[in-house]
Amino acid sequence: MTNSKLASLAEPWRLLWNGDLSYTEQIIHEDFVAHAASITGGAAEDMKGRETLNGWVTGINALFPDLDFQFDVGPITDDTHLVVRWKAEGTYGGGFPGSSPAAVGRRVTFYGTDTLRVEDGKLIEYWANADSLWLIQQLGVSQVPPLD
Repeated sequence: MTNSKLASLAEPWRLLWNGDLSYTEQIIHEDFVAHAASITGGAAEDMKGRETLNGWVTGINALFPDLDFQFDVGPITDDTHLVVRWKAEGTYGGGFPGSSPAAVGRRVTFYGTDTLRVEDGKLIEYWANADSLWLIQQLGVSQVPPLD
């Protein structure tokens, strides 16, 4: 796949994270797997499948109903990978475990880097790296969950 075709997956990926789940079947491989640490604590586990990704996207958009992901850097591509550095902003609507009630209505900003592997023209593997600590500090979480 050419670098320009790899790069063309970046915008639908951004729109997906902004809550447009119509892109899932178009750009996400049926064998999709995501590698990410749990923001609410506990052991990191791989998340598999399109529906699991849709649940993750729906969950973050439920916490921040006006969430807006934008790219700061990228897309950067090689033969099989796509990388973007993003900035997300949104107004916290409540519901995150351990957050302060005073945080509801607070505007938050957080950053991350997504590394994605492409196979057969679709995103098949995802490594998420987000500044989750900064996010939960903005939500007033007073205690970081312990590691298992």
